[in-house]
Amino acid sequence: MVHMKLTPFEVIAIWSVLGIAVLGLLYAVFLMRQISGEDKGTKEMQEVWGHIKLGANTYLRQQLRTIALFLIVLIAALFASVWIVQPSPEATEMFGKAARMWVAFGRAGAFLLGATFSASVGFIGMNMAVEGNVRVASASRRSFGEALRIGYRSGTITGMLTDGLGLFGGTAIFMIFGLAAPDALLGFGFGGTLLALFMRVGGGIFTKAADVGADLVGKVEAGLEEDDPRNAAVIADLVGDNVGDCAGMAADIFESYEVTIVSALILGLALVRATGQLQWIVFPLMVRAIGVFSSIIGTYFVRSLGEGDTDAMVAINRGFYTSAGVSILGFLTVTVAYMRTPGTHNIDWAPFLTTLTGIILALLIDEVTKYFTDTHYAPVKEIARSTQFGPATTILSGMASGYESSAWGVLIIALAMLASVLIYAGHSATFILYGIAMTGIGMLTLTGNNVSMDSFGPIVDNANGIGEVVGMEDSARQIMADLDSVGNTTKAITKGVAIASAVIAAVSLFGSFITDSSYVQVQLGVPKEQLLSTLGINLANPMVFIGLLIGGSLPILFGSLMIRAVNRAASLIISEVRRQFRDKDIWERRKTPDYARAVHISTVASQKELLPLATIAILAPILIGFSLKAEALGGFLGGVILSGQLLAVYMANAGGAWDNAKKTIEDGLYGGKHSEPHKASVVGDTVGDPLKDTAGPALNPMIKVMNLVSLIIAPIIVAHPHNGVVTWIFMLVLLALIVWAVAVSKRGTDLYKEVEVSQAITAAGKQ
Repeated sequence: MVHMKLTPFEVIAIWSVLGIAVLGLLYAVFLMRQISGEDKGTKEMQEVWGHIKLGANTYLRQQLRTIALFLIVLIAALFASVWIVQPSPEATEMFGKAARMWVAFGRAGAFLLGATFSASVGFIGMNMAVEGNVRVASASRRSFGEALRIGYRSGTITGMLTDGLGLFGGTAIFMIFGLAAPDALLGFGFGGTLLALFMRVGGGIFTKAADVGADLVGKVEAGLEEDDPRNAAVIADLVGDNVGDCAGMAADIFESYEVTIVSALILGLALVRATGQLQWIVFPLMVRAIGVFSSIIGTYFVRSLGEGDTDAMVAINRGFYTSAGVSILGFLTVTVAYMRTPGTHNIDWAPFLTTLTGIILALLIDEVTKYFTDTHYAPVKEIARSTQFGPATTILSGMASGYESSAWGVLIIALAMLASVLIYAGHSATFILYGIAMTGIGMLTLTGNNVSMDSFGPIVDNANGIGEVVGMEDSARQIMADLDSVGNTTKAITKGVAIASAVIAAVSLFGSFITDSSYVQVQLGVPKEQLLSTLGINLANPMVFIGLLIGGSLPILFGSLMIRAVNRAASLIISEVRRQFRDKDIWERRKTPDYARAVHISTVASQKELLPLATIAILAPILIGFSLKAEALGGFLGGVILSGQLLAVYMANAGGAWDNAKKTIEDGLYGGKHSEPHKASVVGDTVGDPLKDTAGPALNPMIKVMNLVSLIIAPIIVAHPHNGVVTWIFMLVLLALIVWAVAVSKRGTDLYKEVEVSQAITAAGKQ
């Protein structure tokens, strides 16, 4: 920080931000110790818990081994990318002749740091969720309030790790690199986003393959309860809740948290260049720190207030709105004390208003998602009614509900962006884009609460599963079932927030893309009237429209490949569960199923998809950028953002609505369990599972990976506009790699062939 002309207040503020980040991490450690001291229940409960813990950790370790070499290659590529263009004037001023080396090490090192933090949030958060599930099951035998407290605080550990590590990393990079931080911050954001993509794709395929396979054979074909211990896929299903929902969502929101601060600081630096005021960079960091502090307060308020207080959603909302209130008061205080217009010293309310818009956006998205996925509202009730007429009407009503929710979601985001336009009316486009970035900062102010709410869902779901496998008493099972129903809604809500934040972050990165490209053009002497920031992205340009069309198609291709992957893996699980059900000793409870086999099938099937899908996400913008140029790349990003937003919300909300419609019937509606409506609802739920927990959520990091890659390569494209023979050969290689990735992703696994051979042998033996 010695290279920046900070006021004494700004120095104290930045060190305070770092201190609050550490406080968030210490709060997570405090909760870890608290949860670890809770009772783990009976020997039988701990035995099931041990299977879940072993499967989840085995999967994540295998995943990290799978992607390790890929990460090393990217670290080298990021290091090399700095040597193609001149370092920024800020980097040259700070580091002199060694600027390029500092920036290269900074970008590559920050990428590794972001990837490490993202993996740590997922790995530690998942393990604490596993630690929490058996303790929630044990607590449910004593009281609703105790089970709620343990479940939510187990999830809060993940939330505070997300808050603390995200804020600590961004602040530390800024303190080291000062105004040259954007180059390193790009690496930090890219590392976190890429790991989130891996964890979302792999975990999502694992969990939904096991879930779909277990439900279709166990519930529909065999007429068993959801977590009947005779079902060979039951442990894989419980493992999947942790590696998909806990680890995957934690990494997902962590990278949104990173990317919004990256875009705010990059756009803030552009405003520092224009105004000479550092407040545009310091204010976002202070806002983030207030959010961490408010999340600590709010999450601690989530508990039952007495014997009659048995509505978990009321308690969770109490904590959420407490955090929101504390945050708003904190933003207001900082604005009045710090955000002053140079010269007049009048209060500049614009950053506060855009941040407040972000909080309001989060609350609106919460309410819209709740309306379309909660059991108390019309959409889920309509889907439940449709189950009386079979699976087809069930699926149609869920699709209609999902499509409608997507339209409302994008309109709310558009209004939030319009608010930034109105707040900064009369200012340059950079101010408006900065306002949109601050909207994203405000929206993710309550990240601690959001991640806590999300992790709460799989924790209580696992607890309910443990209770069913070991045959716990009905009163405890009812408490866990009630918590599980609320957990489904909180998971859907946080998916809505994650998707909306992905779009806001992507638009902010899109603004950074235009700003950075124009800045390089200025350095190259391009006239002002020819700058990208002046011309904008013109859809009348055929090349731009081509980029838009290609960008719009990629989320659909991405979703298709992931759904196909779940379908393949679920087919394997179905075959395996059917095979084991033919063993009379398993069916008559004299023998324990081979749970490890189902876990192994899901693990292998999910690992296969990681590298091909990441390859598509990384190479597609590079191919478009170098072959069609910067303007077309801008159109490409616009297509990715719009198509990805609409598709992701549709998938998440339709899947959540199908899931909760099934649960209303399992609670006794329209004949209850084992009725024809119940079978139709299970079909709807299994269709929705890969949408809401695999394809939809994975589009979030995919959108941001493409935007960050575009932002990293933008200076290179602008600085080297002419393509030679070497460049075109490079483009052909990239195209071949993308075609290879699609082909590999569509191809079946060796396990699939193995199952086909097994089925053929079985069929031959019956003849």
